[in-house]
Amino acid sequence: MSKKISLVVMAAGIGSRFGKGIKQLTAMGPKGEIIMDYSIYDALKAGVEQIVFIIRHDLEADFKAIIGDRIAKYCKVAYAFQEKDDLPEGFRVPEGRTKPWGTGQAVLSCKNIVDGPFIVINADDYYGTGVFENLVAFLKSTPAMSDGKLNFCMGGYKLRNTLSDNGGVSRGVCTVSKDGYLQSIEETHHIEKTAGGAGSVQDDGTVRPLDLDSPVSMNMWGLTPDIFPVLEAKFKEFLRATPADNLKAEFLLPTILGDLLAENKACIKVLHTDAEWFGVTYAADTPTVQEPFKKLCAEGVYPEGLFGRAD
Repeated sequence: MSKKISLVVMAAGIGSRFGKGIKQLTAMGPKGEIIMDYSIYDALKAGVEQIVFIIRHDLEADFKAIIGDRIAKYCKVAYAFQEKDDLPEGFRVPEGRTKPWGTGQAVLSCKNIVDGPFIVINADDYYGTGVFENLVAFLKSTPAMSDGKLNFCMGGYKLRNTLSDNGGVSRGVCTVSKDGYLQSIEETHHIEKTAGGAGSVQDDGTVRPLDLDSPVSMNMWGLTPDIFPVLEAKFKEFLRATPADNLKAEFLLPTILGDLLAENKACIKVLHTDAEWFGVTYAADTPTVQEPFKKLCAEGVYPEGLFGRAD
C-alpha cells in the first residue's frame, strides 16, 4: 500500500447549479476564497499529496471551472463520482429517490482512485490547521492493522467549538476511552446553545443537556484502503435491509465505523483539537465565518488569494 496521503473532499451534496445560495461556494476570504480553499491549503501544508473531489457528473464542468482547475495547478487532483444509481449488481434505485446514498457511498466511490491512506472531510466545514498535521502523522506512522483490527483515526472537536449562534446543528457525540480511542458515536440532532451551555431539543420539546466539552465528530476521518471492502459488503447489507419506500435512507460513514467498533474489528484513535470549527449551516452564519478568516489572513496564518483567487 502506498503511503502517499490523499485528501478526499465530499462535495457531491453541492446544488445542481452554482451561484448565490450554494453555501459551499460562498466567498469567505478577503479575495473570494471559499472554505474548501482553506482546507486544501492546510492539508497540503501538512503533507497531503493528492486531492480527490467527490462530485456528481452534472457538476463536473462547473466544479472544475470554479475550484478544481485552480487547485490542479498546485497539486495532483482526481475526481470520483457519486450517483444514486451507482449500486452493486442486482440492486436498483427505488422509484422516486432523487439523491445519492450518503457519506458511506461517497467514500466507496473512491475505491479505484485512492491506493494509500486518506483523510475524509466535508466540503463546507473548516477544520483548523493543526488537526491535518496530526492525522497525516498518524496515517504515516501507524500500521494499517494491529491485532487483527483496522487502524483508523478521527479529528475530535469540543462541542463548544462547533455550535451555531443561529439555530440547531447535528453532531456525532462521542464516547472516548481514557487512552484516547473512540468507543461509540451517537448522532445527535437539534443541538442548540442554552443558558446552561448546550442541549439537544427532543421531539416533545424537552431539552437534553449536553456537556460543552463533549468530544464530537465533524466527519473528519483518517482511513486506509482497507475500508473499501468493508463498505462494499455493508452497502449491500444496507440496501437489502432498506424498505423500498424509504426514499431518504442514507448509508452513513459514522454509522459504519461505529458498527466496526461494536464488532471489535477496528480501533479509531481520537486526535483531539481545540480548534474552532467554522461552517455555514445557516445563511446568517456567513458574516460570523467571514470575520475569523479575515483575522486569520491579517495574522499571516493564510496568505490572501489562495490558489489564484483574486476576486
